[in-house]
Amino acid sequence: MPEIQKKKYDLEDRTLEFAKKIKNFIDKLPKSTSNLEISRQLMRSGGSIGANYIEANESLGKKDFLMKIRICRKEAKETRYWLKLLDEKILSEEAMEYMRIFGSILEKFKI
Repeated sequence: MPEIQKKKYDLEDRTLEFAKKIKNFIDKLPKSTSNLEISRQLMRSGGSIGANYIEANESLGKKDFLMKIRICRKEAKETRYWLKLLDEKILSEEAMEYMRIFGSILEKFKI
């Protein structure tokens, strides 16, 4: 009987996939002056979520970890802003999920 494999929940992979979704979304946007500027901001903040999470996982201590997680939450919030500006609801909701996830991590570390 084949072994059932459980899908591992990996936030690093998930945030990478989110950045790819943002890139694909940006690639389909009409080329206009405003869309180009918003796209730059969106790609920076959307990609930064995962990059900072990787840094958090490689942190030098609790204080460093929490600072990187705060940055992840901040970047998710900024990403949501740009997505809402472009009326992109699905990715905006996903950005909101990241805000909640990173907010929850921060709550768990409160003393």
